[in-house]
Amino acid sequence: MSKAHNKRGKGKGTRGKKTQEGLPPKSQNIGELFEQLVQVMATLRGPNGCPWDKAQNHESIKRNTIEEAYEVASAIEEKNSGKLLEELGDLLLQVIFHAQMASEAKQFDITDVVRDLVRKLINRHPHVFGEKRVETPEQALAQWENIKRNERSQIGSLMDGLAWSLPSLMLAHHAQKRAAQVGFDWDDPILALQKLKEETAEVEVILERDRKNKQRLEEEIGDLLFAAVNVARLSGVDAEMALRHSVRKFVKRFKAIEGVAKRQGKNLAEMSLSEMDEIWESIKEGEQQYG
Repeated sequence: MSKAHNKRGKGKGTRGKKTQEGLPPKSQNIGELFEQLVQVMATLRGPNGCPWDKAQNHESIKRNTIEEAYEVASAIEEKNSGKLLEELGDLLLQVIFHAQMASEAKQFDITDVVRDLVRKLINRHPHVFGEKRVETPEQALAQWENIKRNERSQIGSLMDGLAWSLPSLMLAHHAQKRAAQVGFDWDDPILALQKLKEETAEVEVILERDRKNKQRLEEEIGDLLFAAVNVARLSGVDAEMALRHSVRKFVKRFKAIEGVAKRQGKNLAEMSLSEMDEIWESIKEGEQQYG
């Protein structure tokens, strides 16, 4: 089972103690290990394999793939190298799983995936594998984006290939960034902020006059969030990470409110909003005072 296989052995004290039959020796080289990984997945999907694994398709494990990518990001944020090692393996499992299903459908296999990746990396690094030269990370990134843009221009719209399963803030960022490649963009974040204010006013009008019109309200709030991403992007801020940091900050402060209420012998649900807000403000002041 994808998630079950992924999480098997993640309990406390399991890492470093596995010597069960079938575990490859540490001296095995990466090529042999990779081939074994591919074969293990083929066996799991084979006639005598796991009923759950055999029943899956690309759509059914799509969410698992997204979740595993986020767990990798979480391990990075936690600066936990042991967890990162494990989560990268879980993410690799998803790649192997999808490639195996595609192979069974005679669409492509993991060799094709790796071959295409090697080709892409070489083509997009002409300063390493060719004659071009760049001196800074910024120049290298600009060259990468230019090559990607040229690749897209050969196949159709700049918007083709957007990863629609991305979180919406990231999706908005990528769509805006692609449009910016041909100059369809604000020149300054202040101008984008003015647009954000316009969108805020439009949401306010709907809330005051027609808040029961959920479709219109959703559309206007969507425009508001899209405009906010524009401000963040043009300011050099990752909107997805900024929001994640704000959520973490909110959770930390809310837990602090719970702690204060508990020490005061109060039930949070029975406290007034003004009481909770007073505690919230004192927590914020404390954060600012102590940095």
